[in-house]
Amino acid sequence: MIYFRIFWVFLKIGLFTFGGGYAMVSLIENEVVERQQWLTAEEFTDILAVSQMTPGPIGINTATYVGYTATAQAGYGTWASVGGAVLASFAVILLPVTLMLLVVRFLMRHRGNRDVESVFAALRITAIGLIAAAALSLFNVESFGNFGWNSRFVASCAIFAVVFLLSLVPRKGLGKGKLRLPKLSPIVLILASGLAGFLIYGL
Repeated sequence: MIYFRIFWVFLKIGLFTFGGGYAMVSLIENEVVERQQWLTAEEFTDILAVSQMTPGPIGINTATYVGYTATAQAGYGTWASVGGAVLASFAVILLPVTLMLLVVRFLMRHRGNRDVESVFAALRITAIGLIAAAALSLFNVESFGNFGWNSRFVASCAIFAVVFLLSLVPRKGLGKGKLRLPKLSPIVLILASGLAGFLIYGL
């Protein structure tokens, strides 16, 4: 049954994710696109984009949307799909929350312990690798169009480069006087990217 599969998949993802929501993305993609084939790569990319823009942690948002979409595509109705979304969200946080409640006192008590610090050092490196894998997985045809010197690919690369560079501007801005470049809010960058996408791809 689809509910059991959703619960089991997201229970595993929640248990083995270290490093937050972005580290969770590559695990979710591997399960729902490659193994379970609930979604296509293009559908997952769209869900990920929506998850980044909506309030809340990206990992839980992604689990919610995937749970709903997977249930709907299995042939269930709207309310059953809502149940799939709730179940996926619950499953992905169940074990992390439980484990943190159990071990938080131990971690605080042994915060300066050399062995504990060594374990966390390895986990930090692992988290960076998972986040990098998630970022690289988005460099695909679904995000950029067919790779080559066509108009959509060039426009996608241009939007990516501009947003990336503007996000690196220091908090106090860049430059002096009239040529000063202000630090833009991520919300402004998201809205500007959406408008650019509408103008370039939609029209």
